[in-house]
Amino acid sequence: GAGFSVTYDAQGEVPDVVPEGNEKRVVHMDLPLGVKVTVFQWANYMDVQIEMSKQPGQDGVCGNFNGNQGDDTTQTIMARVGARVPMSECLLSGHALIEWTPQMDKMMRVECSATTRAAGHAKCTQYLGANGNVVNSCTFDYCFGMNVRARKHAKTY
Repeated sequence: GAGFSVTYDAQGEVPDVVPEGNEKRVVHMDLPLGVKVTVFQWANYMDVQIEMSKQPGQDGVCGNFNGNQGDDTTQTIMARVGARVPMSECLLSGHALIEWTPQMDKMMRVECSATTRAAGHAKCTQYLGANGNVVNSCTFDYCFGMNVRARKHAKTY
């Protein structure tokens, strides 16, 4: 279409490692405003890379691009934009599965300080207006959000 292109091939530098038994399946999207999205499709998940220039008011899980990494922690991002994308702003259909396992619970009790857990629980309750596993999952993200392997690590408990 006008202003964008999409290609599908096996080309591209993988952001992590190719999972065992998977072949590279890569979707490349060149979008308006110089935005490039690359999706690596694997058997049970996908890796997504987004390249773009800073946009006015941009903020979120990747930070706010102000050059100060100190305000790009999970906690400071949650304070600025909230704990989850409001349904009214969500671009995806359906609802996210809220996963909460005994292993995640144990990891949080062992590796996240009581002070941080309490702060996370209070903030998540405030941000989400919910309770139960929705808040537990949010608190886990508050504790370990900067660790992209936290959920995988929790499985070792």
